[in-house]
Amino acid sequence: MNTRFLETFVTLAMLRNFRATAAALHATPAAISQRLKVLEEELKTELVDRESREFRLTPNGEYLLGYAKAVVEAARRLQAAASAESTLRGRLRLGVIETVVHSWLPNYLRRLAADYPMLEVELTVDVSVQLQRRLMADELDLIIRVEGSDDSSVVCNALANYPVHWIARQGMFPNTRSGLAKQVLAHPILTYGRGTAPHRALEDIVAKLAGVHGVPLSETRVTGSPSIAVIVQLVRDGFGVAAIPRLFVDTLIANGEVVELPLQPAPPSIVVSMSRRADAPLFVHGAATAARTACAEYCQKSDRRLVELL
Repeated sequence: MNTRFLETFVTLAMLRNFRATAAALHATPAAISQRLKVLEEELKTELVDRESREFRLTPNGEYLLGYAKAVVEAARRLQAAASAESTLRGRLRLGVIETVVHSWLPNYLRRLAADYPMLEVELTVDVSVQLQRRLMADELDLIIRVEGSDDSSVVCNALANYPVHWIARQGMFPNTRSGLAKQVLAHPILTYGRGTAPHRALEDIVAKLAGVHGVPLSETRVTGSPSIAVIVQLVRDGFGVAAIPRLFVDTLIANGEVVELPLQPAPPSIVVSMSRRADAPLFVHGAATAARTACAEYCQKSDRRLVELL
């Protein structure tokens, strides 16, 4: 059903004159009459009493007028909601993990500034568990973190997959063909902070490698840090071996300062997701859409060894 015809009926009922209605809707009286006729055919009932000398709605017209007004008003609200996205304004409390800072955050912030110039962004960088806690405490509006959420009040969408690699300083393991696992296990294994999914997964891998190669588990060390910059610096200093996404050290690999080790099994990839409360304001949902677009653009331009779109 054409809502414009319903609007014509509502306006006609209010003005009670075909010419006045035509002027109000920038149409001709003939066009108004035709719209009304089409609407009556669709509803299979007469809305206007054409036998009366004065303008008058039929009983069915009077009865259906309230429904017509409701539909017209709903259509107007729908249009307003659709157009509001281009003028979103507010203060977006955005929380991200460091992985995003070192990948597609700059592109995302540029997109937000271009698409929603009236949107103010307040940025927080923290570990996943703290971002989740602050989202649930209504201290953040949108978070981008490792893992998702199973809380029914939260909308969660996976964004990207970051493959994780074993990284060490160049020359630290001159012989990678023999006994590499034992050599690696003799050093601290560096990764994300304790309690995170990457840290737990790495503890399992280290335990299995230790068992297979006869290394006492008590002699292994998995060292977690919330700062990727600290992990990278420790690798450069030769302090230990890192299990991190390659994107953090791709430049260092290119200039030969660090190398990727052919140690198996490889740590599981890190899945980065986006979460927001289901009842979040419209500008938060708009910002979430922009995040998905910015991440997709980054993934399409990146080496698949660095990051993959989900």
